[in-house]
Amino acid sequence: MSRRLAVRGWGVAIVLGAVAALTAAGGAGAIRTLDLREWLTYLSSDELEGRAVFTAGYGLAAAYVGDHLHTFGVKPAGDHGSYLQSVRVLGVKTTSRATVSVSVNGETRIFADGEAAMFPRNMGGKQTFTVDRVEFAGYGLDAPGAGHVDFRGKDVKDTAVIWLGASGPKNLDLSLFRRALTGRSRYATEQLGAAASIGPAAGPAGAGRAGAPPSAGGAPGAGGPGGGRGSPLPAADFTTVQRLDKPIPPTVSATDAFFEFLFSQAPVKYDELKRKATAQDELPSFRLPGVTITFNVDADYQIVRTQLTQNVVGVIEGSDPQLRSTYVAFGAHLDHVGYAEGEVTRGSDNTARRAGSVGRVTPGKEDDRIWNGADDDGSGTVALMALAKAFADGPRPKRSLIFVWHAGEERGLWGSRYFADYPAVSMDKIVAQLNIDMIGRNRDDKASEANTVYLVGSDRISSELHALNRTANSAVSKPLTLNYEFNDPNDLEQLYYRSDHYSYAAKGIPIIFFTTGLHPDYHANTDEVSKIEFDKMTRITQMVFETGLRLANLDHAPVRDNKGPRAGRLTQ
Repeated sequence: MSRRLAVRGWGVAIVLGAVAALTAAGGAGAIRTLDLREWLTYLSSDELEGRAVFTAGYGLAAAYVGDHLHTFGVKPAGDHGSYLQSVRVLGVKTTSRATVSVSVNGETRIFADGEAAMFPRNMGGKQTFTVDRVEFAGYGLDAPGAGHVDFRGKDVKDTAVIWLGASGPKNLDLSLFRRALTGRSRYATEQLGAAASIGPAAGPAGAGRAGAPPSAGGAPGAGGPGGGRGSPLPAADFTTVQRLDKPIPPTVSATDAFFEFLFSQAPVKYDELKRKATAQDELPSFRLPGVTITFNVDADYQIVRTQLTQNVVGVIEGSDPQLRSTYVAFGAHLDHVGYAEGEVTRGSDNTARRAGSVGRVTPGKEDDRIWNGADDDGSGTVALMALAKAFADGPRPKRSLIFVWHAGEERGLWGSRYFADYPAVSMDKIVAQLNIDMIGRNRDDKASEANTVYLVGSDRISSELHALNRTANSAVSKPLTLNYEFNDPNDLEQLYYRSDHYSYAAKGIPIIFFTTGLHPDYHANTDEVSKIEFDKMTRITQMVFETGLRLANLDHAPVRDNKGPRAGRLTQ
């Protein structure tokens, strides 16, 4: 967008203000549907074979983004002056000496890892600490949608939370609440601030380190026999990209012997609690009197396998001498799930099946072996390219901007978790992170969703960021409908934990996750460019630009008041 300004008799300040306003509008206006369509048509084409990590298709995608960043004039911020940051995916074996010591009214028993108490194989760095407040929280589940809330009115910050009942209470639809059930330990430690969580050993809904992210243990690709001329690779206990020396809250699973002693002086004994949990009856909630628990986290880790993939990273330097050392981060994930190696077979009922599918196969499309990932997250990838181009074309904002195309989100947030522990710029210099993952469709393909974008996390860490984004949306020519349903901590899909923004939020950085929600082609072999709503995607990208521009010109970092999610399920 270009305009001529008549500048007769104006003061310098007025001129500069007018130019700044026009520049902002021009920057968002430079985000063009034509560019998004061209870039996404290539990135989601069969030539890139579904962009799975460790494949040639992913390498082509990374090179394509890097080439465009060079053309845009975006500075490389990867390794050795390149746009690529190597991500080391480690297969690790664990030798554990961890213990849990339980004292009940002066009597102490020590439970070694692997006996009556089990630590996850990735238990984090060495630490020893004692918790003198132990809270039994029933099923450990907040599911108001099912009429069940165990933590209502209960402050469990810095406590050890105990929960039972792998399958949860009666009348809980496991197909709907599976993520909430398997995320109970994470909910206690990461959302409620508990120092540790202890649940039952593996059961129908899964236990142990319930809700652990794949990169913390048991991710795909975790070791296994090796090829080539060397010795076979030892099997790994877990796969991670994160630092192995970082302490994390213990999430322990335990057997009857552990719980019998733990509850030996409790108001309700373990046998009765177990009976109620097995019957899925209502469980009480109470503090365990006279109980202290000492967690001794002590493990040695041996790296037995290293695989390499790459983030793509670029920087646009800010214009302000003081603020240019701080950054607004923008992110999307470059990878998708790849392609099926197996062939189409037919069962006795003549139903076609694709062997070795890497996701869902849409009925009638069994011949298509490639999962193109046009929306997931081709849409975010090209939106990020458009943002980089728009900011590079216009006058630089005060703060610097960093753009990261993360690798391996589909495998457990690999690229963002790696970047958070091994950042290209200091994490304490990043004032906010804006993540884009799936903005190219309408939720469930509903026409009524044509103007809707879902925002997750915008108010959890910084209420100022939340307000700034709403102001930015008001500034676009046709404001979008902002929906916060997935920001509800009891969101059944648990989207707050499922994309790359969470790696930044876990470091305390204010984030916003922009998405248009799931649809019938999510992780299906029919997520193709022909189904993308490009006009809508353009408008969302422009709104993200306006949000980032305001962040980059803010004279202070958005306040981190950590008030938690207050914008309700359908706040507009």
